[in-house]
Amino acid sequence: MFSQLQPVATDPILGLMAAYKEDPNPLKVDLGVGVYKDEQGHTAVLDCVKKAEKLRLEQEDSKTYIGMAGDLSFNRHIEQLAFGPHKVLLEGRVTTAHTPGGTGALRVAAEFIKKANPDATIWVTSPTWANHISLFQAAGLKVKEYSYYDYSTKGLNEEAMFADLATIPAGDVVLVHACCHNPSGMDLNEAQWQKFTAIAKERGFTPLVDMAYQGFGLGLDVDAAGLRLLANEVPELILCTSCSKNFGLYRERIGAVSIMVAQASVTETARTNLLAVVRSIYSMPPAHGAIIVSHILDSAELTAQWHQELAVMRNRINDYRQLIIDKLAGEGVKQDFSFITKQHGMFSFLGINKEQIEQLRKDYSIYMVGSSRVSIAGLNHSNIDYFAKAMAAVLK
Repeated sequence: MFSQLQPVATDPILGLMAAYKEDPNPLKVDLGVGVYKDEQGHTAVLDCVKKAEKLRLEQEDSKTYIGMAGDLSFNRHIEQLAFGPHKVLLEGRVTTAHTPGGTGALRVAAEFIKKANPDATIWVTSPTWANHISLFQAAGLKVKEYSYYDYSTKGLNEEAMFADLATIPAGDVVLVHACCHNPSGMDLNEAQWQKFTAIAKERGFTPLVDMAYQGFGLGLDVDAAGLRLLANEVPELILCTSCSKNFGLYRERIGAVSIMVAQASVTETARTNLLAVVRSIYSMPPAHGAIIVSHILDSAELTAQWHQELAVMRNRINDYRQLIIDKLAGEGVKQDFSFITKQHGMFSFLGINKEQIEQLRKDYSIYMVGSSRVSIAGLNHSNIDYFAKAMAAVLK
């Protein structure tokens, strides 16, 4: 039966990674992969993680199953990190399972939605993270897009977005990025979050908040402000989180899915259904990364160190947003790139065309996604001048 299979196209980002690795140019620049890199172009292990991992290895005395919900201490910490001192936690209206990465959280959420309402359509931003649509479709959900990013103004397509949201019926699910929108970097401001929340409450659709970058935008609490506003006003929501970026635990595959229900009397029912979904996919999550996070957040000293290391990553990205503009201006580029500083997180659309993107790759070995999405963290003091000169040459 395998002979009947047809080839599947390589994921564009994975294909870009492979091409970059094979490129012999010593000046090559990778702006495609969504992984934080430091000034040396290295994705280092955080010092707080090293200390927590040492503690983990010293204390571990068993490799038995961790349970379908995962590490309960981790789940509690993730809820508190996301929701803060929120009434929904005090009221016992949230249940959480830790998952194999943020991707695993989204797939569990998709299956949970399918279980709760098989006819639900899930709405995603246009554009959105490339894997969102395939994850939801793989669970058998219908997927539609709502307006979000305006390529002409390089900002939020606000009027069209709210017009689309106002047509979505009760029973459907709307995915919204909590912060650091992937791929555009364009986030909702406070007033827009309030309007989004009001429409969700009026229409009766269920928000699915994807928070893969908490702490990478403006700060841990600021980045979660939209989620907390929603939790104040809507009866139900789903939250998917990831520890890949803010803890640097990419290869440990640690995330979580949280279900917020309308009344505490429903929490246990939601929990059993959530665990039934988990059981049918991977049964038990990996323990190592989750317990590392728990050790960090159990310790005031390690938590403070994590906050410092997270701030270094966040500030470096934000500084490079302004530096890109300054360097391009220094090379005589007249095109307005000021929109870059209005965005948050690792990503931005440069707004250049496919021919220019191809020229950057072919002539300068600068790699980015065909949409012109770049990972700001791929730049450093060793390559930003080269990048700016190449951009200037291509734009001329």
